[in-house]
Amino acid sequence: MIEHALNIVGGEWVIIIFVVLILFLGTGHLPGAARKLGKVVSEYNQAKADVQNQLKEVSHDSVEISGPVENERQKNEVIAKSLGIKPDGKTDEELQKVISDKIGQKNIDDPENQKPN
Repeated sequence: MIEHALNIVGGEWVIIIFVVLILFLGTGHLPGAARKLGKVVSEYNQAKADVQNQLKEVSHDSVEISGPVENERQKNEVIAKSLGIKPDGKTDEELQKVISDKIGQKNIDDPENQKPN
């Protein structure tokens, strides 16, 4: 008997929730709460769209790695491709420098960057 009394479908839940909100918030606070809820939903949708756009960008420029790299050159090429750098025609040292400049780190092997103790 109670099972049938609590069998409420979707549209009726909206009415019940609306009545409960009016009881808890009162009619004076309901418009403000609705505005805040609208802003939260809007920010959520914007953040979701931003994440989806970033994932689309990554998927277009994705680098496929089938297994471990065999040598230093392959590692540098994979890193360069993931950063959007074309490794063609560059020596290993040039490629390492471009990668270091792109990620903003100093090249550790460069004697100019090493400080004497």
